[in-house]
Amino acid sequence: MSVATVSRAVNGKGPIREATQRRIRRVVERLRYAPHGAARSLITRQTRTLGVLLPDLFGEFFSELIRGIDLTARRRGYHLLVFGSHGDRAETQALLRAIRGRVDGLIALSPDLGALAFEANLPPGFPVVLLNGDGRRSAYGSIRVDNYGGAFAMARHLIRLGHRRIAFVTGPSRNPDAAERLRGYRDAVGRQDSDGALEIPGDFREDAGYRAAPRLLRRRPLPTAVFAANDAMAIGLLCALRQHRVRVPEDMALAGFDDIPIAPFIAPPLTTVRVPIAELGSRATARLMHALEDGNGRLEGGEILPTTLVVRSSCGAPLETRQHASEIEARKFAIVEKEDGR
Repeated sequence: MSVATVSRAVNGKGPIREATQRRIRRVVERLRYAPHGAARSLITRQTRTLGVLLPDLFGEFFSELIRGIDLTARRRGYHLLVFGSHGDRAETQALLRAIRGRVDGLIALSPDLGALAFEANLPPGFPVVLLNGDGRRSAYGSIRVDNYGGAFAMARHLIRLGHRRIAFVTGPSRNPDAAERLRGYRDAVGRQDSDGALEIPGDFREDAGYRAAPRLLRRRPLPTAVFAANDAMAIGLLCALRQHRVRVPEDMALAGFDDIPIAPFIAPPLTTVRVPIAELGSRATARLMHALEDGNGRLEGGEILPTTLVVRSSCGAPLETRQHASEIEARKFAIVEKEDGR
């Protein structure tokens, strides 16, 4: 039996008799043979592998994003090679230079690097889909979430409920998604917080939300609602507010952003802005594979995914409509003083 016949049987290409195919399959299974990916890529110039670059690999947002990427890639016979940048710009740029020949294309969510850094560290024509940034300004495609519109809609929703002091826990200072969410919040509340006194810094992690609670409770007068720039921080806030005996939503309304899978199942269920996380990954993957299979690798142009306001029971009416403000404020102030040891 010739090498060419075995190759056609293993790769499923070319005419071959069914009896011969069965014989070869039995031998392949007995020998536990698997094609050598590196050797095959030398011939095909394809690895059938997609690179995925993310700022972190921890948390429900990233696991849901990877799930969307993986399901779409697997259906087309592609594997994933996933990298975490962890905010290290120099290491990320070195990684970009090192992936040549290891992956056929790249899906990247990298808030620390703009499109120009990718162009400087990747070969010309290398196909990339950015999940932040503007693909119209580069040789790459981009798919972004309507962060501004989602944050604006949430803040306006809180205002319509009657809230006038709405605090906001921000995302990382250099993150473009966080910047758009902050801009949406600011435009919605207008002059209500012109000095930024109700803005509390955060970093998209649960513990940042947890640490924001004491600072939030020192504001005078107290906010009646708090909007966290993502669900992870909202969950951290919820935990800390409970420890401070602040009821949600009776004493303070709470809202987040992303609608991660756990958001409907916490108590109370979280009001949030739904980002189609898995769809974001799936669409980025489909777009990248289309460019690869089309043969020209062109991905120019941007796409914006809409967000949806999801109202659940963590978001209630303002404090003053439920309980005399001075009584609850005095109780919280005493708790904060005790926490600080004063």
